[in-house]
Amino acid sequence: MPRFYCAQALSIGAVISLPDHVAHHVQVLRLGIDAHITLFNGEGGEFTATLSQIEKKRVTAEIKTFSPREAELPYAVTLAQALPESSKMDEIIQKAVELGATAIQPLAAQRCVVRLTAERASKKSAHWQGIIIAAAEQSGRNRLPNLAEPVDFEDWIGQHDLHRRILLSPRAEQSLSDWARHHPPQAVTLLIGPEGGFSEKEEILAQAQGVLTLSIGTRVLRTETAGMAALSAINAVWGEM
Repeated sequence: MPRFYCAQALSIGAVISLPDHVAHHVQVLRLGIDAHITLFNGEGGEFTATLSQIEKKRVTAEIKTFSPREAELPYAVTLAQALPESSKMDEIIQKAVELGATAIQPLAAQRCVVRLTAERASKKSAHWQGIIIAAAEQSGRNRLPNLAEPVDFEDWIGQHDLHRRILLSPRAEQSLSDWARHHPPQAVTLLIGPEGGFSEKEEILAQAQGVLTLSIGTRVLRTETAGMAALSAINAVWGEM
């Protein structure tokens, strides 16, 4: 059944006009009157609806049932990702949502090639939010991960954070998997460096703020691979249920 994010109040029995992008998808999929779709608004659970009217620029649906089904991890994982070059961030965000990340924090680190002005950051955030929505629709999640505004690494690392923050570094002596096996499931933030990794100064600064430095194996992974490997490792050890 096609799933769509619908950022509005949803309730059983209501007849609603679907957002323009959802109406467009309905028409692209060539769905007809009385076709069943799933809607969610990010507040938890999902609704089954049937299409009641399909016009060129307007599609309405009647909400029939509600299910409290969720697909969230039982622990919160924030991915703090240093900005990579080109479109790699698109892929990172998409896969992070699929793997259950609760929040995504873009970081401007010392070795980042990409530098965002305030205007570009705003446009990028809007673009990334669209990727989050599409990934949630595809992966069956009924809650959208929070996307934070891009921030400088040194400014962010000094902020007080109740979550355990973990910086992934090939120079670390203990592995993430080993650490996870000896600790109960808990909220964590995974720090992933850019293409050239975090600088030595940044690692020292992070450790001074109580950040734990761990590795994800003997091989050096690309920045777009590292976060996904870390998320998968934690999920494998702590489980998803």
